[in-house]
Amino acid sequence: MPRQLGDLEDAVMTRVWQWNRPVTVREVLEDLQQERSIAYTTVMTVMDNLHQKGWVRREVDGRAYRYTAVSTRAAYSAALMNEAWSLSDNPAAALVAFFGMMSAEQREALQDAVRMVSPGPAESAPGNPGEPTADAAGDDAPADDAAPESGR
Repeated sequence: MPRQLGDLEDAVMTRVWQWNRPVTVREVLEDLQQERSIAYTTVMTVMDNLHQKGWVRREVDGRAYRYTAVSTRAAYSAALMNEAWSLSDNPAAALVAFFGMMSAEQREALQDAVRMVSPGPAESAPGNPGEPTADAAGDDAPADDAAPESGR
């Protein structure tokens, strides 16, 4: 499981992910220097650390390296969410709390994502989510006599 990137590691990886091509320390340095004062050797050390941790791969290009991301930012974010969720002593409660923190747009994106990974009605077994029930289909079929009454 990945551990969360530090601030400078995240700043470097953000550029590597956004540019989506092999990058040099010099390129990252020049972009970072637009926001902060930072030394070449600092960026070189961070990129070497990211390589050692498996976040980037590198290839020799003359006297320098070119670094490429090993995975996407989305995969990194998903791994962090999965790690945090797996550490909970009550995963269901953690999910409910997480969903409560989401904006309407985030909840909509979550619903879209669930639809993308859920099997469609043709792939569902009877009674599984994704398959319409008699009531959902609009049929007025009688209730199953074997089912216990709810008392309401």
